[in-house]
Amino acid sequence: MTKHSRSNIQKNILMQKVIINFLLAGSLLAAVQTDAQEESDYYKISTVPVPEEAYLEVGGLAFNEKGQLGVTTRRGELWLIDNPESASPNFTRFAAGLHEPLGLAYREGSFFLAQRGELTKLTDENGDGLADLYEPIFNWPLAANYHEYAYGPVILEDGNMLINLNLGWVGRGASLSKWSGWMLMVSPEGKMTPVATGMRSPAGLGLNANGDIFYTENQGDWVGSGRMSHVEKGDFLGHPEGLKWTAEPGSPLSIKMEDITDNEEQTLFEYAQKQPALKPPSVWFPHTLMGISTSDIEVVPDNFGPFEGQLLVGDQGHSKIMRVFQEKINGVYQGICFPFVEGFSSGLLRMEWGPEQTLYCGMTNRGWASTGKAPYGLQRLNWTGKVPFEMKTVKVQPDGFEIEFTQPVNRRSAANPDSYELTDFNYKYHHFYGSEAIRVQERTVFKVEVSQDNLKARLYVEGMRQGFVYEIKAEGVKNQSGQSLLHDHGYYTLNNIPGATSEMDHSQPDPAAVTPTVELKSAKRITEMPGSWLNGPDQVIKIGTLPGMRYDTKEVTVKAGSKIQLELNNPDDMMHNLLVVQPGTATQMGDMAMKLGLKGQSKGYVPDSDLVIAHTNLLAPNSADVIYFVMPSEPGDYEFVCTFPAHAATMRGVFKVVK
Repeated sequence: MTKHSRSNIQKNILMQKVIINFLLAGSLLAAVQTDAQEESDYYKISTVPVPEEAYLEVGGLAFNEKGQLGVTTRRGELWLIDNPESASPNFTRFAAGLHEPLGLAYREGSFFLAQRGELTKLTDENGDGLADLYEPIFNWPLAANYHEYAYGPVILEDGNMLINLNLGWVGRGASLSKWSGWMLMVSPEGKMTPVATGMRSPAGLGLNANGDIFYTENQGDWVGSGRMSHVEKGDFLGHPEGLKWTAEPGSPLSIKMEDITDNEEQTLFEYAQKQPALKPPSVWFPHTLMGISTSDIEVVPDNFGPFEGQLLVGDQGHSKIMRVFQEKINGVYQGICFPFVEGFSSGLLRMEWGPEQTLYCGMTNRGWASTGKAPYGLQRLNWTGKVPFEMKTVKVQPDGFEIEFTQPVNRRSAANPDSYELTDFNYKYHHFYGSEAIRVQERTVFKVEVSQDNLKARLYVEGMRQGFVYEIKAEGVKNQSGQSLLHDHGYYTLNNIPGATSEMDHSQPDPAAVTPTVELKSAKRITEMPGSWLNGPDQVIKIGTLPGMRYDTKEVTVKAGSKIQLELNNPDDMMHNLLVVQPGTATQMGDMAMKLGLKGQSKGYVPDSDLVIAHTNLLAPNSADVIYFVMPSEPGDYEFVCTFPAHAATMRGVFKVVK
């Protein structure tokens, strides 16, 4: 072989390697691109233009028979929108002078809405496009407390209407006027029937595909986390304040406020075993992990993706929508919530289906902080026609769960137990505001069986615990194109286990099994003044918390390299912390804390990062922490931020470090 021919062979081999490497790189890039799903690939958010004169702080949404979208506002107006699907909708003010209506319905030529103290019917009698007749159908007393909201109505098939009445707030939820904290049913003629009580802030009210009644609840006193409950006449749903009216004529309950105590460490499910009137929720929405202020309920229609008949539940604080699948076990509703779509422009309070399966989403955040920063807005959500790779349903089995997927799975990934993580936990049932997750335990998936059509995975799980919430993660599962799930986790509320016959253990739980408030030990949390600070700190800084996820201090000027004593006081009714972080990294730290999930609680939601300079403990309401640290020697705008999930967007400030 000549030197020339040997050289050509080597060049050809080299060229083949280059081509192979190029193709491999292209394949890897394609795989990465294939794996990169976004919510907007499947569900698109678009904005309805709102004229300047319409302060559309949405309280309610309803279409009339003309296809006009009615919108009530917290400022007491009702607007009609012609062609809300277009780029140039027309707005007409139909009614005004209302008292903060937080709901809207339409039936037989009239709108119906709940004002602060009245269920009202509005009718355009002369056809000029304006309300001529304001008819009171039923009214109830008020104590002039800012927190006495009223929601609804939802109109039933027989024409009767359901409304929910919020508790007042006096540092705790309080039923300051008759029927506050109740669901009421009102006939078209104005006859009222009490339905159920135990509600605190029942902003969401709706029917499922079977016509059963559900409401959503917000975290607060006696409410460990957001939740949704199936409501039937005579139910007690958890908050004792409304029980003060059970002696009134027509009350379907007889228990009293004094019958409910919290002098033992118990969950709501456990308490319900002793108090039959108490109904546990069908679905818990873990606080901050799913949402912080649940709102409206809507049933998914056909032609809106693969979730027909399931429920969509809004969240005002997180400006997003969650998806819920429920099943009945032993006659009791239970189910799982998943993330669905986030990124709405303001706090999502109301949803309403319009023509062509368009979901209209009404928003407001005045006084109620939200991740969407606009003060109000109206947006549309449409399905693009593409099917996302998701967990479609999760159904409980006697010894585990069966997950159904929207697309065939890669069999090897779905059959691997290591592709799944299960953790169960619960919440305290007590008069304090909210609850941390308690009795947290990881569960072992010891076997997985995949169906022949590759659409289902049967998980066998050790130690199933009735009455607990299950975090179900499927991070390792891929579809047959190598994609990961769009949303790889959900939270299943396990009220009943099929075939379970043993009596539940009602004994007091072992205190060691209850997750305590964690006292963080860290080199970045120094709680005693260093001995080397012979002259004490150079500067003492006190920062407090305010309602609405804010600090009372926005900016503090300090000298570079100075010795700092920082005191964080938390008189708020929510948990908070404070991290001192490098310039421009507060958002990043908030995102990292959110990704800690259930494990974040034991870490105080403090990310393990060199960007953190110092941090406090995670503070319960009405507590404080004092830390000592040295400010960096480099001048700059160092941030302080609360990294409790979803707080970082609004709860932050700046240490201006100067020479």
